[in-house]
Amino acid sequence: MTQQQATSATATSATTTAPKTPKPRAPELTVIPERSAAAPSPFPPIADYAFLSNCHTGALVAPDGAIGWMCIPSFDSASVFGTLLDRESGYFRLAPFAINHPSGRSYEPGTNVLVTTWKTPTGWAVTREALTMGPRIRDDTVTPHSRPPADDDADHMFVTTVECIEGRVDLQLVCEPGFDYGRTSAEWNLLEDRHVADATGAGTTFRLSTDMALGVEGDRVRARRTLAQGEKVFCSLSWAEDLGSPQDVEEATGRLDATSRFWRAWLDGARLADHRWRDPIQRSALAVKGLTYMPTGATVAALTTSLPEAPGGERNWDYRYTWMRDSTFTLQALHYLNLDWEADEFMQFVADLEPNADGSLQIMYGIDGRRDLTESTRDELSGYDGAWPVRIGNGAFDQRQNDVFGAVLDSILLHTHRSQRLPRRLWPIVQAQAECATKVWREPDQGIWEARGKPQHYVSSKLLCWVAMDRAAKLAHTRGDRALEKTWGATAQEIKADILAHGVDARGVLRQHYDTDALDASTLLAAMFGFLPPDDPQLHASVLAIADELSENGFVLRYKTDETDDGLSGKEGTFLICSFWLVSALSIVGEAQRAHDLMERLLRIASPLGLYAEEFDVGTGRHLGNFPQAFSHLALIEAAGRIIIAERLAEFS
Repeated sequence: MTQQQATSATATSATTTAPKTPKPRAPELTVIPERSAAAPSPFPPIADYAFLSNCHTGALVAPDGAIGWMCIPSFDSASVFGTLLDRESGYFRLAPFAINHPSGRSYEPGTNVLVTTWKTPTGWAVTREALTMGPRIRDDTVTPHSRPPADDDADHMFVTTVECIEGRVDLQLVCEPGFDYGRTSAEWNLLEDRHVADATGAGTTFRLSTDMALGVEGDRVRARRTLAQGEKVFCSLSWAEDLGSPQDVEEATGRLDATSRFWRAWLDGARLADHRWRDPIQRSALAVKGLTYMPTGATVAALTTSLPEAPGGERNWDYRYTWMRDSTFTLQALHYLNLDWEADEFMQFVADLEPNADGSLQIMYGIDGRRDLTESTRDELSGYDGAWPVRIGNGAFDQRQNDVFGAVLDSILLHTHRSQRLPRRLWPIVQAQAECATKVWREPDQGIWEARGKPQHYVSSKLLCWVAMDRAAKLAHTRGDRALEKTWGATAQEIKADILAHGVDARGVLRQHYDTDALDASTLLAAMFGFLPPDDPQLHASVLAIADELSENGFVLRYKTDETDDGLSGKEGTFLICSFWLVSALSIVGEAQRAHDLMERLLRIASPLGLYAEEFDVGTGRHLGNFPQAFSHLALIEAAGRIIIAERLAEFS
């Protein structure tokens, strides 16, 4: 997902209910010195977390087995476990006592079920855990559906089992929730012979169930047990209707098995080429599906908020929302993988959105379609490794960004071609977006990266307005409206002429905006959207300029921060989506070997579990930004697909 440059540096924190003592802060305008992303820290590297999902919410599990981030009941709810952003903001762990480094971690193949193997001084244990899913039994009252419910749905619970496979293993369970992003401690109610306890805080309740004996210690629950070889225990956290939970280890194991079956059955419907890149494409598909909110069909940009784009810096944004510009890349990836159901669900979500007064769509919406994403800061939280402020909401939701029209209309055209029909409910959206693009394409805006500086005539914004009118003309042709096809097509040609007259520098390279010769990786979209033919010299020069001049060790920056007025201080890492865009663009302009080489490098920097954040720090090899990032995985699928298709076509020549 792209970087929303939110307006909340001066936003006021929401009213607290049980505030922690705010941590002392330097004045916000203080220049933050550059620091290493690999500096020793109590915060695990971003890429070392495992991602779990039930398509309603997600969780990040640290290497030591602790849940570092989980919001319930949905992706954009307040966190219950949040040590990712503050070491005191909610903690859960069931794992071997005093052992923090596992011997191995992996997903069960084809699933989002995590398996961790532990070596202790006295034995070996295996942990298996997931946000569980299974056959739908009744309507979901926890997170109600606006789309037709599927045969399988979320159980609304986290389930984990631990089995001793050799020797004996000392286990410890600790559950210390921090409701409302850590502001409210839990009130516990111990039930049923010390094996069930309910935690309540900030209007939320969940039930902890286990076959271990529980003890309440203030605002936390703890248990311990020594397992002998062959013995097994379970624990679940449930926020389901009536707080339904597994009753024993067999039922817990059954729910994990059902979850594995769900993910594998879903993946069976995807078209995956028998290729050496099959595994990363498959993992990316599972990540994108895991970031999809099943009740509405929306896709969140990332699971998290406020993971920094620069170590210790202020470029920290809340990505738990849906961006319209993601729509075209989402549709491309889903249709390429033959996941047409998910593509249609996403388009229906777009069709349901409430537009602005002029008919345009906002650049982002909540996963339930809400428009108001007002931003605040949580000043009592330290932030990931000191990166501050922590933001909730996104102040860029009402920015002017002229690229939104092209993203929406390209998505509708893709969907129309695939389904071979233009749904009646989408035509008013086509008309509204085309009319808006016609009115505003000559105006400056904040650009695709949502800069907080002065509005500019960004080339990528003009380019996406061209996409809007070009696609609108094609959709009018499909509908049989020759008058609109001619009118909209003429506007597309006018925009193209304006870009070529003002958006190209003296050497024939596309600029960032009309008043600079600086480069911007967003102009790679000129290749991907067919703005110029693949053999056009200006397109070729633009792609190579970004490859050679806007890269660090081969990985692409979105722009150079010292050449761009984005309203923020400090550097940022290379952008993974831009690097994958470069793979696609190099492939399009005939630089097949360079495209292949860069793709191989990008695949090698995936996290240990095959996931990607938003950015990559080339100096330390660390991932930066919110995690996992849907846009990075969508761009991986698109880039890999272009190369694989080219390889397959070459087999016939």
